Amino acid sequence: MSSAKDRVFAAAEKISAERRPTVSTVRAAAGVSSADATRYLKEWNEEKQAAGGQVAATPPTILEQAARLAGTVWAEASSAALERHAAVEERWVREKKELTEEVAELVADLDTVTADKESAVAELTGRVEDLERRLAAGVDQLEQAQAAEREATAEAAAAATRAAAAEARAAALQEAHTALLQRITPEQPGEQPPAQSDA
Repeated sequence: MSSAKDRVFAAAEKISAERRPTVSTVRAAAGVSSADATRYLKEWNEEKQAAGGQVAATPPTILEQAARLAGTVWAEASSAALERHAAVEERWVREKKELTEEVAELVADLDTVTADKESAVAELTGRVEDLERRLAAGVDQLEQAQAAEREATAEAAAAATRAAAAEARAAALQEAHTALLQRITPEQPGEQPPAQSDA
């Protein structure tokens, strides 16, 4: 198994091909502790700087060839990057179109749901208003019936009172009539006095 230093150096080389390696990226890629990543990344940077100083002493012909090679690599990388950018842009345009269509469908669905909701609310509102009107009419009818019942009860009580008074007057008149008959009708010898009526 490779040492922590080897893993850090390998991770730093790999990361440096795309961006400047840091302690966190090297530690994550090499699977080492922060202390090892810090120490060995520092060593790696120092070796790179030393190697850069050596390159400065490289013969001009080698540097020229390296420059041409770098230019070729850069041109190929730029071309690849442009192609990749074009592909990414095309995919983005396609996804944007699909998302736009999806959003339009969702908006249409929302409009439909909103219209259905408003229709249902209007229908329910109409039914509630109708029920309220019917309830108000029922309350009025109930109040009228209760008033009529109270009036009938009062009239019945008054009629009962009048009837009792009339019955009392009739009884008094009957008694007076009987007494008057006894006073004006002389009693015959041997005759039984007339029987008094209970009426």
